[in-house]
Amino acid sequence: MSVDVGGKVGRGAVWSLLNTVVLRLGTLIAGIALARILTPADYGVFAVALVALTLLQAFNELGVTLALVRWERDVREFAPTALTIAVSCSAALYAVVYFAAPVYCELMGSPDAVGVLRVLCLAVVLDGIAVVPATILNREFLQRTRFFCDGAAFVVVTSLTITLALSGAGPMSFAIGQVSGNVVSVVCYLALCPVRVRPGWDPATARELVRFGLPLAAASLLVLSVTNVDKIVVGAYTDEIALGLYLMAFNQSSLPLQVFSEAARRVSLAGFARLVDDRPRLEQSLARGTGLLVAAALPVCTLLACYAYPMLHVVYGAQWTPAAVVLQVLAGLGLVRILLFIGYDLLVALDGNRSLVWLQGLWLATMLPALVVGTRVDGIRGAAIAQVAVAAVVVVPAFAWVIRRRGLSLRPAAAVCARPAIGGVLIAVSAVAVHAVFDDPLPTLLVGGVVAALVYLPVVYPMRALLPGRSREGASA
Repeated sequence: MSVDVGGKVGRGAVWSLLNTVVLRLGTLIAGIALARILTPADYGVFAVALVALTLLQAFNELGVTLALVRWERDVREFAPTALTIAVSCSAALYAVVYFAAPVYCELMGSPDAVGVLRVLCLAVVLDGIAVVPATILNREFLQRTRFFCDGAAFVVVTSLTITLALSGAGPMSFAIGQVSGNVVSVVCYLALCPVRVRPGWDPATARELVRFGLPLAAASLLVLSVTNVDKIVVGAYTDEIALGLYLMAFNQSSLPLQVFSEAARRVSLAGFARLVDDRPRLEQSLARGTGLLVAAALPVCTLLACYAYPMLHVVYGAQWTPAAVVLQVLAGLGLVRILLFIGYDLLVALDGNRSLVWLQGLWLATMLPALVVGTRVDGIRGAAIAQVAVAAVVVVPAFAWVIRRRGLSLRPAAAVCARPAIGGVLIAVSAVAVHAVFDDPLPTLLVGGVVAALVYLPVVYPMRALLPGRSREGASA
């Protein structure tokens, strides 16, 4: 990797991390406020609409924007056609969802969610407009620009959602706030993108884009199906309150993924793609990135598992404490998902599109029956156990096998995770002692956090050598 590209990756990673941490922190604070205003049933209604939106956004641009990152050609040659495909497909999908909303909500056991669904899914049309300029910003490592775009949208989403919730709008406050924020982000992306993107059409380019992107879009749809089928099953076999509690636990377990992994993913694909012809450096970059992500995320996942009840009680309120039995299990899934997203980006860089499709298909095929059985036997906790079991026993080994078949060794990445693993065990052991001494949620949470830092930091401190700038390879991680 050239010095110039390495510098761009390094600067992009810093701004991406700042963007993610600041916005996720703001989202967390806003979520706490909303959880104290709204009820688990409100969250359940919103979850029904959110599942539909998430699945639509996985497929609304047919994967063609990934070509904007992966292809080395001048982006102005194919960006207009990519934009036309994204907008057209997004509009068509919204039309389908609008008319199918009553049937979908009835199947999910939440007929009152129809209006929320129709409003929230307007975001898929806005995403179709924004996705090309936003991807170009990622391609050029302009994460500082993305920070300002995402920040402006966040201010609108948060302020409007909380205002509407306080006024009694219920779950509709989420939908209106989200769509309004998307309007702001679309305007910012179009105005600040270094390439003036306008709709255009070239049949040959369109065929090439779809041929490249469709397998990746299918893989992305399968990825998001895997992470949302649990909510579909829980909604079908329980009620809105149980679904709301489950969504709360799932969101908390996803915090490490959202903060650490998503920040890295904005530059990891571009970084991996530039090292595919240098396998030793690619293995080193993979090991460094994996080690740093695990070192940052593992203590958070462990703390969520060990202190689920006091955290929910203190932060969100007593009405959310029944979600603790789910969070204790799903915290482990949060860490596994981080590892799998790294593997996903690595296989994209290695042109492993077909492999990704069957890997996600395997995950979904094994997950669905496990979720049905788990939910019927043990409710929302059973659904959580089923997810973790399938991911750890089936999916992680399958990803590892495919990556090794591509000629990459995972031993360096596994070795660098040894220290975080030891530190995680120490946190869990210390949590047992803290719970034995304290009964009140607030002291338990405060003392537990301090003790966890004291036992974890000395173990992982030597890993500071992996940070960018500590070695010549740091900028490539």
